[in-house]
Amino acid sequence: MDFMSRVAPELRPLLSLFPPLALPEGLEAARSAPAFPIPPSEHVRNSSRIIEGGDAQEMLVKIYEPIKQDGTLLPAVLWIHGGGYIMGHPDSDDGLCQTFVEEAGCVVVSVDYRLAPEHPYPAPIEDCYAALVWMTNSAEELNIDVSRVAVAGMSAGGGLTAALALLARDRGGPAIVFQMPLYPMIDDRNVTPSSLEITDKHAIWNRGSNLAAWRMYLGEHANGEISPYAAPARAKNLSGLPPAYSCVGQLDPFRSEIIEYSARLAEAGVPVEFHIYPGGYHAFEFLNPDAEISKRVQHEYIQALARALNPQQEKTLIAAD
Repeated sequence: MDFMSRVAPELRPLLSLFPPLALPEGLEAARSAPAFPIPPSEHVRNSSRIIEGGDAQEMLVKIYEPIKQDGTLLPAVLWIHGGGYIMGHPDSDDGLCQTFVEEAGCVVVSVDYRLAPEHPYPAPIEDCYAALVWMTNSAEELNIDVSRVAVAGMSAGGGLTAALALLARDRGGPAIVFQMPLYPMIDDRNVTPSSLEITDKHAIWNRGSNLAAWRMYLGEHANGEISPYAAPARAKNLSGLPPAYSCVGQLDPFRSEIIEYSARLAEAGVPVEFHIYPGGYHAFEFLNPDAEISKRVQHEYIQALARALNPQQEKTLIAAD
């Protein structure tokens, strides 16, 4: 059975409109593609700041917070955009970050980390770590509760989420209570069944693009020992990590590595929730948000984040039942 016939019927029409991505030659064109304009929410205030990133470089962060606040400290999310470690910008996730604020009653900081190949590993993860430190150090200014801080991201942002959870654990903080790596890019070895399976040029992200992106991200490290902070699937010890939520489409080249990583988290005693969606290709809910399956996927991970950041509300609802 060919790839397109395996895609969920409601996801096929839009998928056929996306031009195949060829890397590295198509990188500049992919980077220059305009982001879909997202109308601002009347309930969310958006602002931007320049902070100090990794290597003391200036870095943009976007901040999303409820317009109406009563002084109660709010939970916070560090959001990390996707793009194969080589493209992407926080602007593309404005709508999702606003929804996080509305549904989870939180503050969101979205980080504009440096991109490979110009800035290969470890620049992106160090930028994310710097943003996490800045966010928690700015707790009073941002009106956030440092005991309820989560990290989340999709695709490469999911990989950086998993790496950041490892890095914060090993550096002794900042404390993270929840990690949400959505269909994360975490294994540079590309030897799993799904990596070998998803090769079709219409797959949005396939084996060829993944191999090329990993080469660009790892740079001079590609032929040496790979750190788990670059490729979290290589981590030998997953104990002591924050509870996790992850998901993936069945037709995503990351399917196998995420299934294995989620199982290893569970075996290490980490609470983990994992979902797989038949007929879903890589980032399908992001690229085709109006499909019913996409709405369900997004609703499920938004609510998982809301529950993790507001455990007292969950306890109140259980007591009421």
